[in-house]
Amino acid sequence: MNATPQQNLYQLIKGFKTAMLVTLARQQAMHARPLAVADVPEDGEILFATSSRSPKVAEIAADPRVLVTFQGGSQCVCVSGTARVTRDRALIERLWSESWRLWYPAGVDDPSLCILAITPTEGEYWDDSGSHGLKSLLHGAKAYLSGEPLSTDAAHDHNRVDLQGPPAAKAPSASDAPAPRRG
Repeated sequence: MNATPQQNLYQLIKGFKTAMLVTLARQQAMHARPLAVADVPEDGEILFATSSRSPKVAEIAADPRVLVTFQGGSQCVCVSGTARVTRDRALIERLWSESWRLWYPAGVDDPSLCILAITPTEGEYWDDSGSHGLKSLLHGAKAYLSGEPLSTDAAHDHNRVDLQGPPAAKAPSASDAPAPRRG
């Protein structure tokens, strides 16, 4: 069975460990910063740990529209959507990673620790990995030999994805809940 573009997008996102989160700061200036991905659950949200004292929390309170970009090797993804801050202790405990203690010395109970939940509305991806890379190489050689410019869509597994409808993946059940991350 062939995966849908939405499923491909989420599969790519799940492979990334870090992302760049872009918010609107004062006077409509864009503000980007790297964040470690905490989780990408089946409901389609993208979760990051952050501090409630971070400027990004105030920027999101003023305007929740965000852009999240991912890049690694021969794969790139960008997702636009809305962000919200949650202080759900059960979620924080489930996502907790001991490596976060560098930023949250009090550990999982640090009062400043909160989760940014990004609800994507639109995404776009480019994938040149695996067989897509070979396809890209062949299209590049053809363009070079013919003297014609390379078509981006022909050279990559590329798609724009509307994410405002229900997720293409199945809804999670209690038995599908990921094991807590530790360490």
